[in-house]
Amino acid sequence: MNDEARYEAVSSRDARFDGEFFFAVRTTGIYCRPSCPAVTPKRVNVRFFPSAAAAQAAGFRACRRCRPDAVPGSAEWNVRADLVGRAMRFIGDGVVDREGVGGLARRLGYSARQVQRQLTAELGAGPMALARARRAHTARMLLQTTGLPVTELAFAAGFASIRQFNDTMREIYAGTPSELRAAALRGAARSAAGEIPVRLSYRGPCAEAEMFDFLQVRAVPGVEEIRGVRGRRTYRRTLRLDYGTGIAEIDEFGGARPRRTPPAGLVCPAARGADGGWLECRLRLTDLRDLATAVQRLRRLFDLDADPYAVAERLGADPLLGPLVAQRPGLRSPGAVDPEELAVRTVLGGPPERAAELVRTYGKPLDAPDGGLTHLFPGPAALTGAEVVAPVRALCAALAAGEIVLDAGADRNAAERALAALPGVGPRVAAYIRMRGMGDPDVAAGLGVAGAAGAADAWRPWGAYALHHLWCAGLRAEGEIPGAGEAAA
Repeated sequence: MNDEARYEAVSSRDARFDGEFFFAVRTTGIYCRPSCPAVTPKRVNVRFFPSAAAAQAAGFRACRRCRPDAVPGSAEWNVRADLVGRAMRFIGDGVVDREGVGGLARRLGYSARQVQRQLTAELGAGPMALARARRAHTARMLLQTTGLPVTELAFAAGFASIRQFNDTMREIYAGTPSELRAAALRGAARSAAGEIPVRLSYRGPCAEAEMFDFLQVRAVPGVEEIRGVRGRRTYRRTLRLDYGTGIAEIDEFGGARPRRTPPAGLVCPAARGADGGWLECRLRLTDLRDLATAVQRLRRLFDLDADPYAVAERLGADPLLGPLVAQRPGLRSPGAVDPEELAVRTVLGGPPERAAELVRTYGKPLDAPDGGLTHLFPGPAALTGAEVVAPVRALCAALAAGEIVLDAGADRNAAERALAALPGVGPRVAAYIRMRGMGDPDVAAGLGVAGAAGAADAWRPWGAYALHHLWCAGLRAEGEIPGAGEAAA
């Protein structure tokens, strides 16, 4: 897009581009998302930025009406396997907050200077500025949804000092933390008994029911559960995080933007939440420093940074997939909150009860059961004993030793090759782990889907979505991946 096309998107308040770019108004000093409902500014007063951090670095503050810091992330970062795409996935997972720019650079295999230069060239901001924008958003969420003391809240959001916290909030939101808390919308959700309410936003239509169906049949007792009936379900699970643990609850239907007429030529039928919306989420964490990371991992699980418009445009032109896309607009490709957990479950195979046996034997019990949630899924180091089935034991030994890395921004090609080389795993299991555990949207041919090898180029880069459409339509049996002992066959 050029700037004139971006201004046209702003003029039409096109929610398709929320998170893809931001615009700022010179006369007000405010930056917004493209769908901001405010009066469209004159073109001469508008500047465009590739990231919220770039707008902040240029001296603009966030709009309090459209909250541009809360938009879905760009689907581009999940598609791209280059330095910038991997870096953005790592930053979203909190690597800079935990390990600094040096830690990010080491994970990427580049110098800190190269990482700074590439991110600044593409996004108008370096890794520290991007991480700072992430911290500020976390702090605003905590200010407006909890009653935490400001001092405690600042460190929970990742700030190194109260002064840094106060300066950042004034610069980005044009108000002190106390003013931001007082200005929270009347009637907004507030935490209760240590619970943090969060809205997990998404763009375009979202097939929530199909996503919850997918998770329900795979839920591992003790770690996951789904309550309620179809249309009113709540997905609950335990979380093993960097500083502590947590419990997450996500409702099947949250909220949706008012319907608007789809743009001309868009191959995506009208559907509930056609302009985007959110899933209601509640988090309980033992350490609030894990908040932003927990939110990002849940977003990956529900694939909430997807671009359903781009998926529909590509797959809708396929003779087989076109009717399926029209039938299920906004179908997502579910990921995982913990790639290592997903890898173990996939290699183990069998029904969820088989993984539940591992959980009961090796998982860490919660201090007190919470409904059907009783344990954390065991980490790889706990599954390397001789009594563990051989393929899982080999996988966990490689994960524990760092020989295979499945982090958010890890090299997907290298991880898939290493996984496929393990005894009892094989290429199909490795491809499935790459699709779900590593969030690759362009996996289909490697999963043995009939005809996928020939159609892969036409579906690219949305092969994973094509696969899910085939599964939902019953055109490909969901006995999808062989388990341990079958994988090598």
